[in-house]
Amino acid sequence: MKVGAKAFHSICKLSQKYVADRSGNFATMTVLLAVPLIAAAGLAIDVTDALVVRSELYSAADAAAVGAIATSSPAVAAAMAMTSDGTVTVGQDDARKLFFGQASADLQAMPINVNIAVTRAANVVSSSVNFSATVPTTLMQILGKTSIPVSGSATAQYQTASFIDFYMLLDNTPSMGVGATADDITMLQTHTSDTCAFACHNLDTTNNYYNLAKSLKINMRIDVVRQATQSLTDTATTNRQTPDQYRMAVYTFGTKAEAAGLTAVSALSSDMTQVKASTSTVDLMTTPSQNYNSDQDTSFDTVLTQIKPIIGTGGGGTTSADRAKVLFFVTDGVGDSAKPNTCTKPTTGGRCQEPLDISFCQPLKNQNIKIAILYTTYLPLPQNAWYNTWIAPFQSQIGTDLQNCASPGLYFEVSPTQGINDAMNALFLKVIRTPRLTG
Repeated sequence: MKVGAKAFHSICKLSQKYVADRSGNFATMTVLLAVPLIAAAGLAIDVTDALVVRSELYSAADAAAVGAIATSSPAVAAAMAMTSDGTVTVGQDDARKLFFGQASADLQAMPINVNIAVTRAANVVSSSVNFSATVPTTLMQILGKTSIPVSGSATAQYQTASFIDFYMLLDNTPSMGVGATADDITMLQTHTSDTCAFACHNLDTTNNYYNLAKSLKINMRIDVVRQATQSLTDTATTNRQTPDQYRMAVYTFGTKAEAAGLTAVSALSSDMTQVKASTSTVDLMTTPSQNYNSDQDTSFDTVLTQIKPIIGTGGGGTTSADRAKVLFFVTDGVGDSAKPNTCTKPTTGGRCQEPLDISFCQPLKNQNIKIAILYTTYLPLPQNAWYNTWIAPFQSQIGTDLQNCASPGLYFEVSPTQGINDAMNALFLKVIRTPRLTG
């Protein structure tokens, strides 16, 4: 029994006792005064009970509206198979089960009216859940109010064919020459006199660590990123419903350190075969010599600023003329550039080694651009004195800042023991398959 019901029965018994007492007017006055007090208390208790019920029903409605059109739901599968717009009956049945599955035992015993609609219109599957119920009162019954009505609704949409432009920004700076796996790192360290884990691509000698890695068939991080990006074009092709549904452009930080900056590898195109072929040229940035320009070759600030006007303002994605825009950034998250005055970490001679400065992310988001980030974990290198001095102090902050830069839910960290290819595909699918509440 609710607390309000117990209080109601106690007060009623007390009132009956005072009414039966004819010894004086005090009892009569007390009962008369008790009526408005009971009404006020009853209103507070019963309204609170009704609000709790309403809140729980809203939660059940939200879960039903979103769950009925989730990526793997029967409704989405049925909608994609439909040849015309209309009602998705299986979605209505699924939503009803989800609604009552979320409701507590107390609610399930209460009479609840639920109206559910799941429909497909063009490339959008919509769900709406409307509910109404009457919550029994306790103390307010003394005034003849036996119930309080509550109602509400929740809606969600799933776009089966969102039109999206993906701008792939691939970090190909020297730090991406690290071995792709722990075994690759160990092998390179074993075969270098200074136990270096980076396959530096300096062109002043053919006896460089890049060529050594190639001769030993060591996979570098950039190799895996290139292959994963090419694989992503296949994923886009498999999942699109119209030839121009997804378009993709590919950029790097430059082919050589002397001209570091945003560099186009493939122009924006829906021809995934062409994008895949162009991406085959992505490789580690070259440097004229070891320690060229004090290794200041990774300016996140520069490339994020340069790519902003290229991407432009994102749209809703509902038509090919109103396309959503996504910056898909793959990086190890450590910047290295000349920033003597604005670096977020201590510098050496103006050389700034720091995690991503997230202040450069917001201008992109202000243009309705979603940011998806795949963090290829920057590996600790405890045998390296440079790492211990300059990177180790902020190692734990690298992933946190990248996650803060990413749009909600569009951040993924993948270590060398995991598959970058699988992670990139999973993040891509998450972007294109996210239902959302619309009211």
